Amino acid sequence: MSRVEQRTKLDLDRIIFIGRTFEEYLDMFLLSAEELQGKKILDCPAGACSFTAAGNKAGFQVTACDIAYDHSPEDLKNKGLEDIRHAMEHMEKAKNNYCWDYFSNINKLKSHRLRALKDCTDDMKEAANRYVPVTLPELPFNNEEFDLILSAHFLFMYADRLDYQFHLETLQELLRVCREEVRIFPLVDLEGKRYEHLDEVISFLAGQGYQVEEVKVRYEFQRNANAMLKIIKGSQERGQ
Repeated sequence: MSRVEQRTKLDLDRIIFIGRTFEEYLDMFLLSAEELQGKKILDCPAGACSFTAAGNKAGFQVTACDIAYDHSPEDLKNKGLEDIRHAMEHMEKAKNNYCWDYFSNINKLKSHRLRALKDCTDDMKEAANRYVPVTLPELPFNNEEFDLILSAHFLFMYADRLDYQFHLETLQELLRVCREEVRIFPLVDLEGKRYEHLDEVISFLAGQGYQVEEVKVRYEFQRNANAMLKIIKGSQERGQ
């Protein structure tokens, strides 16, 4: 997939606008509030997640970016409500593909998704500067602008429509704007299978001088989606 020369607005109908809560992020990425103190953080792509909204309310420095943010908060809220209704209708048929320890039942899942959507779109209205429209694999940020970058439910999950080259280009761009560490969750595709090129990705990154670890986390909703990739920039990269 070649680099995009000019960012174009994606049709809202093609966007799935569903997100996770701040608490889910802490579990997906094995984070504590103490670890976030004093760090400049990027959520990419953030979708309808409430990590940025809740994080800033808690005193953290969090920026969100996503292709969806070209649209208004109200349009995104309406799209999100539609997407949540659609997802919950189909969840019953696919219940066996998920672990229900975290949410207990579909109603609790729905309440988490609705809360994330409301918190996200409310915050977009109050602090639009935190929500930056982007088209990966390019990012409009400076080199090493963020200490920590979190990327959930995008890379690796959509291996059927995002090719290996896109994954590499996106990872390199995330690492360009990162000073310390990138964390990616999960490491499986939509069928719950380990991303087929993950070992190649790890080998490539290690060859570039990064420290790369697969780390089990305390979150599993989609079956087998219980690990993240932790990419740490070495001192030689930070000095460049």
